Amino acid sequence: MTLTTGKKALAVAIALMTSPAAFAHGGEAHMVPMEKTLTEFGADVQWDDYAQMFTLAKDGAYVKVKPNAKSAIVNGKTLQLQVPVIFKNKTAYISDGFINEVFQSGLDQTFAVEKKPHPLNSLTSTEIEKAVSIVQAAPDFKPGIRFTEISLHEPPKEQVWKFVMDGTPVTAPRTADVIMLDGMHIIESTVDLDAGKVLSWQPIKGAHGMVLLDDFATVQSIINGSKEFAEALKKHGVDDPTKVMTTPLTVGYFDGKDGLKQDQRLLKVVSYLNTGDGNYWAHPIENLVAVVDLETKKIIKIEEGPVIPVPMNPHPFDGRDRKAPDIKPLEIIEPEGKNYTITGDTVHWQNWDFHLRLNSRVGPILSTVTYNDSGTKRKIMYEGSLGGMIVPYGDPDVGWYFKAYLDAGDYGMGTLTSPVARGKDAPGNAVLLDETIADYTGKPTTIPHAIAIFERYAGPEYKHQEMGQPNVSTERRELVVRWISTVGNYDYIFDWVFHQNGTIGIDAGATGIEAVKGVKAKTMHDATAKDDTKYGTLIDHNIVGTTHQHIYNFRLDLDVDGENNKLVALDPEVKPNTAGGPRTSTMQIKQYDINSEQEAAQKFDPSTIRLLSNTTKENKMGNPVSYQLIPYAGGTHPVATGAKFAPDEWIYHRLSFMDRQLWVTRYSQDERYPEGKYPNRSAHDTGLGQYTKDNQTLNHSDDVVWMTTGTTHVARAEEWPVMPTEWVHALLKPWNFFNETPTLNLNGKKEK
Repeated sequence: MTLTTGKKALAVAIALMTSPAAFAHGGEAHMVPMEKTLTEFGADVQWDDYAQMFTLAKDGAYVKVKPNAKSAIVNGKTLQLQVPVIFKNKTAYISDGFINEVFQSGLDQTFAVEKKPHPLNSLTSTEIEKAVSIVQAAPDFKPGIRFTEISLHEPPKEQVWKFVMDGTPVTAPRTADVIMLDGMHIIESTVDLDAGKVLSWQPIKGAHGMVLLDDFATVQSIINGSKEFAEALKKHGVDDPTKVMTTPLTVGYFDGKDGLKQDQRLLKVVSYLNTGDGNYWAHPIENLVAVVDLETKKIIKIEEGPVIPVPMNPHPFDGRDRKAPDIKPLEIIEPEGKNYTITGDTVHWQNWDFHLRLNSRVGPILSTVTYNDSGTKRKIMYEGSLGGMIVPYGDPDVGWYFKAYLDAGDYGMGTLTSPVARGKDAPGNAVLLDETIADYTGKPTTIPHAIAIFERYAGPEYKHQEMGQPNVSTERRELVVRWISTVGNYDYIFDWVFHQNGTIGIDAGATGIEAVKGVKAKTMHDATAKDDTKYGTLIDHNIVGTTHQHIYNFRLDLDVDGENNKLVALDPEVKPNTAGGPRTSTMQIKQYDINSEQEAAQKFDPSTIRLLSNTTKENKMGNPVSYQLIPYAGGTHPVATGAKFAPDEWIYHRLSFMDRQLWVTRYSQDERYPEGKYPNRSAHDTGLGQYTKDNQTLNHSDDVVWMTTGTTHVARAEEWPVMPTEWVHALLKPWNFFNETPTLNLNGKKEK
């Protein structure tokens, strides 16, 4: 019961009211309301009527305190209070020094001061401001230039690893990459933050930049002010343009077949009617598309199809029209504090250490991931992140044929980070981290609660019950790093899951609201139903959920016990029995190397095993240490084993990553995105298709793994008007990396 909802339960405690509190050393304390003060501080406040006790939680601190008590329990340890908590006029009060006294007592060890800054730390607000001032002072800088991305320019990989492994200082200067948009033209610059100078200034020809946040407002303004569009709306029964909500979408590339010029900065705009039910997505204005020129700020073309009435039935997705069930609270507590520490941007949990930062394009980047194996720090992954993703739709109609969203590359999913809500988006025991990025003006912007970190119970790690003997089993714990990005109608949840046994899981969840199509049919018995549902499912009266895909690609710069790696295949096979006996066949493993980048690009067969191996390192049995690559998917929807398009579609000229679940390339610092650096309106593949053209060898080299996973989303009624989170999964698992079960100590003898 929270303090707010449990005020009746405080009645017994009111009897504990005292006169104004006094400091232990004399003098009267200044008292402030507990609930208001601690809530503003970001702490959770609960009252336990049975125990007559307050429970306070803030990140790593878990505090129990009784009214009038001279001490509190902080993470299981006693802390003497200068001033007790008191009640006055049915309100709980604390001293104005309570927060510093309790939450900065040193009993919470979750956060530690970084003595040596990690070389991959995100740019600070000061560094962002400095980078902007440096480029603004450049002779080629013009007023009106906007900023697509301001991010850390990483120092050389070998220097970073030396810093992490043995503390060797990085000699490279602290530098930043600045990507700017001058009208429709892209400019790349690198600046030396230490020296305060521009190192490079490079205009990029023939590329279109990202859609920036102010473009959304520009499009809405253009639509609202267009008489031509207002007249088109009237055909669809919409007389008030101010009630129209727009969605600006990238136009793709169709080799001129869509009648659009390649040298224009364009967006296509589809619209919805705001009926006041809180869910305008349920009211599409079908078969009406405005093509907007962002440079001239005008509609250059209106594309229309047959008029379909706007579906008008109310469909609130927030439960406003429903009675909530009576559910008792579920509390996840850590009464003695966290099992992990966060030092600057570096996280330490049990045997794992990794660095964490937020990128405005791809979201969290986890770097320098190591595992402490019986006192030896071993390299596993230099860098892992979302590389990119695509959401292609399969409907050829005027409002749908161009829809194939490259959410990270076209819009910047880090910029669209959705703050994590404690107790809803992440459990109550989560630590919520704020992150700072630059906005389109170059101003540092803090995203509150951008990333959640929490530990959770994940079932038994192992169990065995020997007959007549005591049970042997132990719980599995996982550490989760969670980030959420909202891109239009969809919300994407990404979890990086660290297991105690050396496994790393990557989970991607899609939720939010489906993009739906207005149709004439109310039920499948109507005359138009067959045609209306040719490209989707009728999920409500007059509403079709169009079939599409969610395809994710993760860039994983694995360094399995070092950078000397190669790709190895293990294929289970049925072979004849030549050893005698009654059996006619045997199970054997065919093992072979996959030697080149183009050979490594393959559709993943889940009946086979793919390893990234270090053949210069062995476990005690003489097997090369390896990590298994598992880009499998799971859930309600079919696995996306490739994009559901014909080979002659132009999307295949632009993007290769979606059609193979496994790619491996030689490491290059400049090869970061599976769809290429500037995919908006791209005419050819500048990503993995380009990276693998030279077909470099993968043997005994520094290799990068790219894993693609996802679903083909066939809509169903249970996903409307809001979609329960649909998860897909990928895994990195140790394969002969250790000498034995790495979690045997979890069941070991406890020290007294």
